[in-house]
Amino acid sequence: MPRSENSTTTSDAVIQVDGLAMVRLLGPQDRLVTLVEKQYPSVSIHVRGNQITLQGPNGDVEAARRLVDELVEMVRNGNEELTEIEVTASARMLDTGSSVSPSAALGEPIVSSRGKTVRAKTLGQKKYVDAIDENTIVFGIGPAGTGKTYLAMAKAVQALQRKEVNRIILTRPAVEAGERLGYLPGSLTDKIDPYLRPLFDALNEMLDPEIVPKLLATGTIEVAPLAYMRGRTLNDSFIVLDEAQNTTPEQMKMFLTRLGFGSRMVVTGDITQIDLPLGTSGLQVVRGVLDGIEDIHFATLTSEDVVRHTLVGQIVDAYTKYDQIQLAKRDSAAARRGERA
Repeated sequence: MPRSENSTTTSDAVIQVDGLAMVRLLGPQDRLVTLVEKQYPSVSIHVRGNQITLQGPNGDVEAARRLVDELVEMVRNGNEELTEIEVTASARMLDTGSSVSPSAALGEPIVSSRGKTVRAKTLGQKKYVDAIDENTIVFGIGPAGTGKTYLAMAKAVQALQRKEVNRIILTRPAVEAGERLGYLPGSLTDKIDPYLRPLFDALNEMLDPEIVPKLLATGTIEVAPLAYMRGRTLNDSFIVLDEAQNTTPEQMKMFLTRLGFGSRMVVTGDITQIDLPLGTSGLQVVRGVLDGIEDIHFATLTSEDVVRHTLVGQIVDAYTKYDQIQLAKRDSAAARRGERA
């Protein structure tokens, strides 16, 4: 992370924070102090009463002060608990000179339920959420843990609560990864439930669990395999296609042409996790087909947008590097075979 060249002159900065904001800001065991010091190791942070004192090189103290100011503004705006994700993302935005302040980008709630608020936690997530507001069809493409599906579902719930749509339709392909559906026990519903369970789990987090069954029973919310979409026209709906990397090009075309009047679509997927036994992923093909069409947006999330354990981002980067090396080896081997032929 870039730091100021002015590292020889030291200075102090004092920040006054009201009592309630201070409690929410610091978290358990003054965790915020550790997180900010992790971003700016040369800065010492001391907390006494309602006062935070920063000490260290001029440039780093100023950078840390701006970060703490933004974090204070976040908790004042209702961010219940700041995590390492928000601190890291905010520091990155400030260091790169983002035109949008972290508190403005990461402070806006999408939906709230039972005291929990869903928000964008990184700049990439904020751009993704804004794209959903501004376009009819949005593709959210990125690695695991970047919030692609979770944020899309939050926007769907928000649209339903605002009466912008009459129903939510959540779908994903039921790709057989290692097990054949026909050999699994139970009815068809029992067989496909494991594929749809992540969508149900997210719904129960964003809505009162007692309401979800009623909305499902009335058809206000529908969770179904992609195959159930064939032949339908979906009007006045917010439609989310999850795990789109496991669609074929034909399935992707079928899904996109279900779009009806007053509807919006979000398609999410990770092209590094394709489980199709044969053939090409529809998510790989669709960008070349539709890129540049007005009202369709492709949002790309990266390891910097991972909001799971911090190790997940490092794991994603490590596998990306490994895949690139293996691809280069295969290309080199293919070229040598071509020369020998």
